[in-house]
Amino acid sequence: MRPPRYLAFSATAVAGLAAGLALAQEDDIFSFIPDGGRTLLAGLLDGNAPEGLARAVATEDVDEDAWMARLGDTDLDQWQTETLAQYLAARAPFDPGGEMPRDGRDLALALCQSCHIITVTVTQDRTVEAWLGTMNSPSHIEIEMTEADRRLLAEYLVVNAGIPIDLIPRELRAGGASY
Repeated sequence: MRPPRYLAFSATAVAGLAAGLALAQEDDIFSFIPDGGRTLLAGLLDGNAPEGLARAVATEDVDEDAWMARLGDTDLDQWQTETLAQYLAARAPFDPGGEMPRDGRDLALALCQSCHIITVTVTQDRTVEAWLGTMNSPSHIEIEMTEADRRLLAEYLVVNAGIPIDLIPRELRAGGASY
């Protein structure tokens, strides 16, 4: 299993990120949570998307590996590429020019916080099976999500969670489960 995204940061990157978070908190307290597939796709389509990506999103129903291959020529890093490939495998085909379906980040922010602070979720480094086990437990099964949403959220968290507590804004560090 690949180490979590945040273990790959160098000391300099962590220091820079921490300084940047202090400034970003004024605009978006959740900016420390990595972008999900919807945001990553929108950014690619607004900038330097591989040729034919928009058409592929609108017409192709392929697996994560096929999307990974198609996204190989982008400026996305390893985690962003995997996050976007998982999103497209779960959601495509859809009209990328319209309202895009929710991604893993959207689901985490909308659903996890309905019972507890987001820190409880994004600081955990777990497997897909462990996340799905939690989401299918009695305390979480009543959350209105499709099985596809549960899997997308679990896959997003495997790639993007495990965030060290010192990278979390102070106001989100206190507390815990409230259910």
